[in-house]
Amino acid sequence: MARVIRVLLVDDDALVRAGLSMMLDGVGGISVVAEAADGQEAISAADAHAPDVVLMDLRMPRVDGITATRRLRARARPPEVIVLTTFDTDENVLHALRAGAAGFLLKDTAPPQIVEAITRVSEGDPILSPGITRRLMERTVAQAGAYERARTALAALTPREQEVALAIGKGRTNADIAADLAMGITTVKAHVSSILTKLDLDNRTQIALLAHDAGLT
Repeated sequence: MARVIRVLLVDDDALVRAGLSMMLDGVGGISVVAEAADGQEAISAADAHAPDVVLMDLRMPRVDGITATRRLRARARPPEVIVLTTFDTDENVLHALRAGAAGFLLKDTAPPQIVEAITRVSEGDPILSPGITRRLMERTVAQAGAYERARTALAALTPREQEVALAIGKGRTNADIAADLAMGITTVKAHVSSILTKLDLDNRTQIALLAHDAGLT
């Protein structure tokens, strides 16, 4: 039986949740298992329904999306989190990625792209809206000390792990990296796991941010 991706919708706008739910319920392989109106409800819903992917708004009452993302990602078996935001210059997006989100999309993203994002992050690949990724990365690089910290962190990796980290920073998938570096996908996944462990990171998006901080992409 094909795997069904369990999705939790988190947004304080009931119309947004309803629209996303109607759209996703018509997609095979995806099931909306719960909805939440803020980050506090999201934590409870995750406890009750064990989602694979959470679509997370940022600006919500009580507990915001950044705090909720951090709490969800701190779990032993955390769901992947995709941030949905209206503001493409919102500094909170970057903070959400630092909190462990697998990526972000704008709320006006086309339905097929939202479906693709859910599928990709459930398989371990981050998804970032290309139109605003570069600006966010440039801001990160510009932060005081970010360059040296990133360089020092990457220096702790083996040369092969550094190549994998650079490829992730360029948005390459596991299959792309395997082809580019002439290694098996299983080996690529092993390198990614090693990088995450050595650098105490949560996901591939944070590896990509580190590569950008170091000025490598």
